[in-house]
Amino acid sequence: MVDRRPSPNRKTLIATDLDRTMIYSRNAFGETPELRTVCVEHLEGAPLSFMTVIAAQRMASLTAPAAVIPTTTRTIKQFNRIRLPGAPWRFAITSNGGNILVNGIPDMRWRIDLDAEVRATSATLSEVSAELRARIDDSWATKFRVADHLFCYLVVKPKLVPDGFLADWDAWCRERGWSASQQGRKIYSMPTAVCKSRAVAEVRRRLTAAGELHAGARLLAAGDGALDAEMLRAADSAIRPRHGELEQLAWTHPNLTVTRSTGILAGEEMIDWMLDRSETR
Repeated sequence: MVDRRPSPNRKTLIATDLDRTMIYSRNAFGETPELRTVCVEHLEGAPLSFMTVIAAQRMASLTAPAAVIPTTTRTIKQFNRIRLPGAPWRFAITSNGGNILVNGIPDMRWRIDLDAEVRATSATLSEVSAELRARIDDSWATKFRVADHLFCYLVVKPKLVPDGFLADWDAWCRERGWSASQQGRKIYSMPTAVCKSRAVAEVRRRLTAAGELHAGARLLAAGDGALDAEMLRAADSAIRPRHGELEQLAWTHPNLTVTRSTGILAGEEMIDWMLDRSETR
């Protein structure tokens, strides 16, 4: 059996979003010269997500000085398609914090407790889904999906989304313990209790209690979307790319660095930033 435990008393914990932060579809490469890339995800046999070769090499080396937690809104199934350099992972967070994977296995106690909190503090997924379906049509919403029985999202044609739809839908959601946000072609509807930063805090607690992370370890975080904002805010130091939803919102915070680069080169820059702060250089 592979020993997936971090080295004892690591002094850096890194929580990083994946899509458009660490990994990129070809459409998200940005305006870049010809780059050497490596495919890290296939879907039905076709290449889907990439990193630069340099980013992949440095991502693999990042796990030596730091405990790294891939932290994504993807479902467990979607996350498991990725071959992210540095794996296997002791912990990973999927479903926007709804699931914690321990050595690749979902932690059922975390999920049971979270489901109970969602039921106690927000409208049901069925209620939200029904309301959302009543507000959309197939002229601009091409897909409706439920993710891991936790939240739902739309795949949309961004230029055809009706003016004011997102703001009106978010207002309806917030009155019921949910929120809405858009990342590229996806509009997410999410219970407030389902939050990346809470899952990161739980993983940190476990690593510290097990003696695998120094009690005073610094938390670094990276992400590009509104669903990453709380995780970035909670970190000692955080970074976001100069693209994505947070860039469109001009979101900032005193602990935040913004990359110089956009697109896939921003991923490379963010990994360098993490290495610089993880005692490797």
